[in-house]
Amino acid sequence: MAIKYVQLASTLRTDIRAGMFQSTGKLPTEMQLSNQYNVSRQTVRQALALLAQEGLIEKRQGSGSRILDSAVQMSGSNIAIVTSYINDYIFPALLQNVQSELDRYHYSTLVYSTGNQISREREILKTILERPVRGLLVEGVKTALPNPNLDLYERIQKMGTPIVFLHGAYPSLDAVCISDDNESGGYQAVEYLMSKGHTKIGGIFKSDDIQGHQRYYGFLSALRDANLPFPDRQLLWYNTVDRYALLELGQREWLQHFVETTCKEVTALVCYNDEIAHPLIQLLQSNGIRVPEDIAVVSFDNSYYSDMGSVHITSYAHNPGHLGRLAAQSLVNLIHNRPAQSQTVPWHLIEKQSS
Repeated sequence: MAIKYVQLASTLRTDIRAGMFQSTGKLPTEMQLSNQYNVSRQTVRQALALLAQEGLIEKRQGSGSRILDSAVQMSGSNIAIVTSYINDYIFPALLQNVQSELDRYHYSTLVYSTGNQISREREILKTILERPVRGLLVEGVKTALPNPNLDLYERIQKMGTPIVFLHGAYPSLDAVCISDDNESGGYQAVEYLMSKGHTKIGGIFKSDDIQGHQRYYGFLSALRDANLPFPDRQLLWYNTVDRYALLELGQREWLQHFVETTCKEVTALVCYNDEIAHPLIQLLQSNGIRVPEDIAVVSFDNSYYSDMGSVHITSYAHNPGHLGRLAAQSLVNLIHNRPAQSQTVPWHLIEKQSS
């Protein structure tokens, strides 16, 4: 995970290049930045020092740091990248490869993070409408749910700004989407567990992102084709709020309840991703349930979470670099009026200790 001052520097860098401080020509004071971003003065100083080293600002302690003229890029060369999270999990590698591909065509990138929050997505889209860019590469917010921001996406499209979605798109928008083959991934996970002799297979899926629904559908399809019962009682759905409570606040009660009540009825579980599989395995072990002897666990993403615990997690891997390059190339094609179409990238199994 990125340390706080690096994350703050990334946010300020994006806002500088988007021209958000053009009216004053300088950043807020250290105290103002500290209060605005809820970080320490030391974190602010380190972030400003990093931006000064990059030649974006000239530090002026106490009165705000002056933004150098070379820091603000012309909007005609800017690509906006909107992701749910910037600083953790699979996103750094994906962003690196998107930016590397766009660099080949001399585009600058403005990176925004929604935190998977609809309100933050709306703020970012309004900024993009006020300061138009050449293209928009976006990971949608809660893509399995109705979204009130579609009006802004439609306005951006009417301006002639091409949009490419990552991981999942809003069904009502006519847009190119580059994603993992999630339905096939869910199907493969069940097939793999059945090959290990499992017939009582449960699952944990994310309810507010379309990827969770797609993996769930593949999961159910594999059970149907194998004439196994649908395990309604052995399923757990969670959402972005639950994720925050689990990973940021350490609140595990809802997952603990699933372990105590449901995991006794299954011999294997398919998890939405490694973020949920890692604390699940910890709770299984603390409840005296052995992995994989009592319950096998299979997950998705093959992230650093899969190797953090005492039992390394069998996980379906994608290539975030390949996904990022495909998305960037699709956007470039649209900018230059060349054809582009939605594509899915296959998963491949990385077998470890949990199965």
